[in-house]
Amino acid sequence: MDFINNDIVEIILRCIISFMVLFVVTKLLGKRQMSELSLFDYVVGISLGNFASEMAINLQANWVNAMTAIIVFGLCALLVSISTVKSIAFRRFFTGKPAVLIQNGKLMYENMKKNKYDINDLTEEARSNGYFDLSEIEYAILEANGKVSFLPKGEYKNITIKDMGLKSQKQGLCANVIIDGNIMVKHLESIGKDEKWLMHELDVKGKDVLNILLATIDVNGNLTIYDKFHNEKALEIFE
Repeated sequence: MDFINNDIVEIILRCIISFMVLFVVTKLLGKRQMSELSLFDYVVGISLGNFASEMAINLQANWVNAMTAIIVFGLCALLVSISTVKSIAFRRFFTGKPAVLIQNGKLMYENMKKNKYDINDLTEEARSNGYFDLSEIEYAILEANGKVSFLPKGEYKNITIKDMGLKSQKQGLCANVIIDGNIMVKHLESIGKDEKWLMHELDVKGKDVLNILLATIDVNGNLTIYDKFHNEKALEIFE
């Protein structure tokens, strides 16, 4: 019983010490919201937490060594943070830089592929930000923390149709009928269309399925096509 009690007391002391050291190291690294964490910040946080928990519950581990590991790792992270503030090259390497996913209403396929960001990720982020139709978006920027910032087209910002007292078209969800060169047959069926109808529309527009990154049909029956390859180069204006 004394052995168990001693172990419990030691675990409590280790937890208190690890918490205090971890708190101090985290304060040194600076305040940042979870939504603002870069990949580097995320890795640092997980590593420090792992060191602290290992020291707290593993009675076989030397607590001095564990504390040293936390402090050294924290100092390394602090040096990297300082370096990223003073050096653009370091900032690009450790935290990355924003990438343009939509430019002038066109999908930047090469940037999406480079950042391992597929069309489903983009449409999900768009819906989360209130854009259920990608044709309403002028620019979409993938930030270094993984969030996507959207700039709507002029007609979808500031003064709205409602403000001007005009009659608006019926609103609803857009169906993704082509994704990365693949026809979504079930999606077509759900909106009362078929593959034959779609191929006719593509022929009229002079489009090839294999060269289409995304094609959507809105509730009013309008077909919007986003080409996979086009000559427009993504802007390089962010750090």
